[in-house]
Amino acid sequence: MKLSEYVEHDATALASLVNAGEVTPLELTRLAREAHDEVNPRINAVIEFYEDAEAVAVAGASEGIFHGVPFLRKDVGPTEAGRLQEQGSRLFKGYRPETESYYFRHAREAGLRTIGRTTCPELGNSCMSETILNGITGNPWNLERTAGGSSGGAAAAVAAGITPIAHASDGGGSIRIPAAWCGLVGLMPSRGRVSGGPNDQDASFGRSRRFVVCRTVRDMAAALDVFSGPHPGDPFIIVQPSRPYVDELSRPTGTLRVGVARTYWGAFDLDPEILQAVEKTAALLEEMGHEVREMDPPYEPAEKTKIALGGGTRFANSLDAAARAMGRTINSDTLEPFNLKVYERSRNAPPDSIATQLEDIRKFRFRVGVAIDPFDILMTPTMPMVAPPHGGIYCTTNPNVTPEEYSDAGAADGAAATHGYMGVFNITGHPSVSLPLAQSATGLPIGLQIVGRFGDEATLVRISRDLEEACPWRHRQPSVRAGRS
Repeated sequence: MKLSEYVEHDATALASLVNAGEVTPLELTRLAREAHDEVNPRINAVIEFYEDAEAVAVAGASEGIFHGVPFLRKDVGPTEAGRLQEQGSRLFKGYRPETESYYFRHAREAGLRTIGRTTCPELGNSCMSETILNGITGNPWNLERTAGGSSGGAAAAVAAGITPIAHASDGGGSIRIPAAWCGLVGLMPSRGRVSGGPNDQDASFGRSRRFVVCRTVRDMAAALDVFSGPHPGDPFIIVQPSRPYVDELSRPTGTLRVGVARTYWGAFDLDPEILQAVEKTAALLEEMGHEVREMDPPYEPAEKTKIALGGGTRFANSLDAAARAMGRTINSDTLEPFNLKVYERSRNAPPDSIATQLEDIRKFRFRVGVAIDPFDILMTPTMPMVAPPHGGIYCTTNPNVTPEEYSDAGAADGAAATHGYMGVFNITGHPSVSLPLAQSATGLPIGLQIVGRFGDEATLVRISRDLEEACPWRHRQPSVRAGRS
């Protein structure tokens, strides 16, 4: 197989070729390395390609839905025992966890070959992947613009063709934002669908979830079958699917009641090209026979801001514990300016009341739940604008941004104001997926978000399949992509 052929296949297709004996896992890993060597110096998405990647390819599982497919791990979240996990931070430089996550156990059993790790903003706390430790990750569609965050390295690597699928995680948009800005499929599953065990179950009261970024809906469905399922220690067991998610790809969708967001849920202005994409997709859904009507914003920005600023004491305590364990000091040499401000604010603030936080979250979930209950799915923009240039108020390296400014969802010049469609569903637990359904006049991807009912990823798989068939995106390619030379 040539590199130009490798980058044209999604993960499902590559696994089929391995199972048919037309290519081996070792050959795929070598092609991934070739792709990495060609494009990574330009996009800076992969910070470590494992020296023993070929051994991993040879020794991996000889079966599974993704048999032999190269895979990448985001540098924060689920762990591989003994592998570096530095979280984009000088505080964690050289850190190697001892625990193997259930997530990567599932990845291995499914036949995935984890061959390296990707960039993320420090501690995953930004929608732009640029750090003092690892530098700036460029968007393959336009290197002067961000790939997003916090799964920006994963998204850039997949968009550029290094691997067809990669680990990602989402605590406030961190799967869906880079998927939207890099032209990928990015699903955030329901709270509890994918276990965070054995040591990170239901992280941040269920707001932080882990999954993948990929190029096709069928890879998304297959990944749900791979990573879903309860484990001991999970706080609750979500309703389980009645059939494999890949089987949903061949089942009818039925008629859905669709709520469409034509106004922005916050203070940020919606870009006209984004609104145009919303209108076009809403019309398409109507043509498909669905019942479409406009919906109002389901929450007040101040409610989300209060929840975002809560939990600071836990954040500070966890960093203190990590620093003590590694014999390090938290200061400007180990934390970036924004995260250091968050840490210091949290250390100096009165201790958080967990009961108050949980009550704020409960009321928010209830209010949003009532507002969106009349609909089977929602359709919103993923972000109100296309990928912005590097730097600015969105970066943890910016010394001029305060935690209050960053988290104020009601301030037009605050970073959180751009996340109006994102963090709400991290709080409520609903599944949502960003699909690359449109493109700007300058050729940048535009992602639209489809939100499902809690626990109903099956409907998201079916409607995503319908939209992929009606508005195919595989023919759109970024300017930086492996295999073109």
